Amino acid sequence: MSQRKRSQLNRVGHRAAAGGSVPPPASNLHSVETVAPQSVHVPHDGGSVWGRRRVLLLNSTYEPLTALPMRRAVIMLLCGKADVVHDDPTGPVIHSASRTITVPSVIRLRTYVRVPYRARIPMTRAALMHRDRFRCAYCGGKADTVDHVIPRSRGGEHTWENCVACCSTCNHKKADKLLSELGWALRMAPMPPKGQHWRLLSTVKELDPAWVRYLGEGAA
Repeated sequence: MSQRKRSQLNRVGHRAAAGGSVPPPASNLHSVETVAPQSVHVPHDGGSVWGRRRVLLLNSTYEPLTALPMRRAVIMLLCGKADVVHDDPTGPVIHSASRTITVPSVIRLRTYVRVPYRARIPMTRAALMHRDRFRCAYCGGKADTVDHVIPRSRGGEHTWENCVACCSTCNHKKADKLLSELGWALRMAPMPPKGQHWRLLSTVKELDPAWVRYLGEGAA
């Protein structure tokens, strides 16, 4: 076997053993590396529970960073990269070669990770619903859709300042009309949210109640 071929195989083997790094949906976490145990067994039940389960990852300063798949969270705990902050006694159980771990709700990095500053939070449906607390901006009822205050057909933009959570009834009544034409008023002026935790809220529709204390006012 040539030296070049041996070198390629060694690199592939090293990557397989490393197990990857923490995924960075909204922050730079490339410096956090984990070394996967030889065996972390996750029961398979069609992915209904195990595929959706997420664990909140905090920086060492308790700043929320991202929501991890539970297998990645457990690997970080096994490798000493993170500590449990909030246990979940009713959580799923994962088995490694030598340990059995109940998946926690919140974990925290042992080493601080620098997060790039970005002034404006990307607008997603999930984040907008959290901003408006899942309440219709017009009637205060339960929101199930998004409305453009100034309709797109009349020059309205798809921005934080022009989008609000809305119920289907109000959305249907409003159609492509302006608020002044209907005599309606907004319950509060739509504004872009501020704070690093909103990057997490923009990717997560349903929050674990145990996360709320770490996410600031926007999650309440």
